[in-house]
Amino acid sequence: MNADDTTTSTLTAVTGLQRRLDATTPARDLAPGVIAHLGVARAELARSATSPLRGQLLSVIAEAAGFAAWLHADMADAGSARTYYRVGIDAARRSGHGLLTGYLVGSLAQFEADGDPRLALLLLGRARAAMGDQAPASARAWLACLTALAHATAHDGRACRLALAEAERAVSRTSTPPWPFIFPFTEAKVAGFRALCAVRLGQPATALAAFAESLNAIQPAEKQRAILVLEIAAIRRMEGELDEAFSLAGTALSTGVLYDSERVIQAAQRFRSSYSGPVLPSVAAFDERLLAARIG
Repeated sequence: MNADDTTTSTLTAVTGLQRRLDATTPARDLAPGVIAHLGVARAELARSATSPLRGQLLSVIAEAAGFAAWLHADMADAGSARTYYRVGIDAARRSGHGLLTGYLVGSLAQFEADGDPRLALLLLGRARAAMGDQAPASARAWLACLTALAHATAHDGRACRLALAEAERAVSRTSTPPWPFIFPFTEAKVAGFRALCAVRLGQPATALAAFAESLNAIQPAEKQRAILVLEIAAIRRMEGELDEAFSLAGTALSTGVLYDSERVIQAAQRFRSSYSGPVLPSVAAFDERLLAARIG
């Protein structure tokens, strides 16, 4: 029996609710339900070989697979994350939904940016091509911010500044976010990306000012806040404020443990590994918390 409008709208609503739960729920708790939901959507597609709603079902599958990829990235399961991104991108392309395809390719680029900014930039070019010239302003602002971050990671300050300027021009024209985006892309979010870029370019004063602008305007979810706190901790370490830096990093680590976020815990480990100075009491205390996060 072919799927009908009720089936597709219900499946889409379930994915939306699951995505909103990500802010307060450990990825390990959400992932089984998301994968099961993806299986239901794929089964509906298999039963709807002749349905005019196949494109909508493919869009449902694409969004659900992209969310599954995000959850596995939070669990630091890179192989599974890439597999689900591929599933999502394939389904989005088959659905003919250019904005959804660009969103998923852009999400994969964001996932790859820290490890391989060159690959991220190539993917972002594909994302722009998929969205086309008529992409909503919020989508263009998001892609420009991701582009700026990739350039900053590659230590190309000029290209980073140009991309941030593009994001600022686009964000001034944004409105209600179009699906599959579920949160508006605002000036405060651009400021957050500007701060991240400044950290990677070794500009602590610029980074702190941009973080203040961003965090005064928006309240990120706890796991995302922990990642940002680790970035601020890195700035404090650059400035020689070691006790404050490791105190902030310890707070972020506690959030990672609370939400069982391997992504946050590994970011805290990277923060520690990048410091080779004397083991002050604040550093030793952080080491103990990091050890406890691994062995209890």
